[in-house]
Amino acid sequence: MEIAFKIIAVVLVGAAAYFYSIDEKDWLFASGVLSACSFFLSMRFAIKKKMSAHQSEEDGDDNDLISG
Repeated sequence: MEIAFKIIAVVLVGAAAYFYSIDEKDWLFASGVLSACSFFLSMRFAIKKKMSAHQSEEDGDDNDLISG
């Protein structure tokens, strides 16, 4: 999921560069904002995956201490 959002962000940055070159300020702003949102969503999914892996690792460690 995070890769998809990063790809979307790159495409939208390209669109923003295009709109900048043809002097379309409204579309430039919209594609820039959507690109930033997409990038931060990709970061959110990456952090959530890392935190979930860390949490499951901690849960596994707790079970070892209880049973051992």
